[in-house]
Amino acid sequence: MQPKVKKTWKQVDGVLLLDKPLGMTSNDALQKARRLFSAAKGGHTGTLDPLATGLLPLCFGEATKFSADLLDADKTYEAVLKLGVMTDSGDAEGIVTTTAEVNVDAARIADVLLQFAGAIQQVPPMHSALKRDGRPLYELARQGIEVEREARAVTIHAIECLAFSGDALTLRVSCSKGTYIRVLAADIGNALGCGAHLTALRRTVVGNLTLDKAVTLAELDAVDEEDRAGRLLPVDALLQSLPMVALGGGEANRFKHGNPVALPAGMAGKIRVYAEDRLIGVGEPGHGGLLWPKRLVQLAG
Repeated sequence: MQPKVKKTWKQVDGVLLLDKPLGMTSNDALQKARRLFSAAKGGHTGTLDPLATGLLPLCFGEATKFSADLLDADKTYEAVLKLGVMTDSGDAEGIVTTTAEVNVDAARIADVLLQFAGAIQQVPPMHSALKRDGRPLYELARQGIEVEREARAVTIHAIECLAFSGDALTLRVSCSKGTYIRVLAADIGNALGCGAHLTALRRTVVGNLTLDKAVTLAELDAVDEEDRAGRLLPVDALLQSLPMVALGGGEANRFKHGNPVALPAGMAGKIRVYAEDRLIGVGEPGHGGLLWPKRLVQLAG
């Protein structure tokens, strides 16, 4: 019997745009990718359910310091709804609760979708990771327990019909953080008068990151280490929406050691900071009208 070879981990800094496969949890996808890169540290930027596929940005090394920023980012999905069938979870993994005749046309769908554009209220589903008294709601749901949930405000920036045939409706939805597409599917079905549930979901955009730049686990597994490393984006791929400032010599050293530097005129909010074309951290205006370090990075190499 061959002795088990101990895995050697290393510092890997960067962002991987992963096209998550169907049926895999986000954490399982992260761990498989992390092993392929031998990355000592990794995290993802927002969970995709096993039912969902598509863009899952993964962060390795120093990029994990900025992963939380994408949790607040707008996202775009392509969703397939089955009209006339409702489930207890709002998606295809649930138990069918009600069926109804589908008697709608494209004009009726267009009218209903207009009702869901802009700021709307959503009641979070029982089959979710939200907690009540320290317990995830999905645990209560599995026990047949339903508790009252308060509606939450979300924003649907854009919603359009991509295809409609029989009882299948495909939508593209651009939305704010916290939007449940399962709930949106059920609410649209109710508004149409026939009910609906979500049968497929694919995330195509997170912030300024897009699915067309993503790679699958199979593609990563099929290439050598050098080609695999070439699929990583730099740490600042997560920060492109922030204004930037470049510091020289003494100011760069001050900032690297956690000290404030002069704030360039006209700059506000979070600012990505560079020295010699390398990201050294993110700062924010603060006391004394100075630029104060908030997150510093120490990139390998």
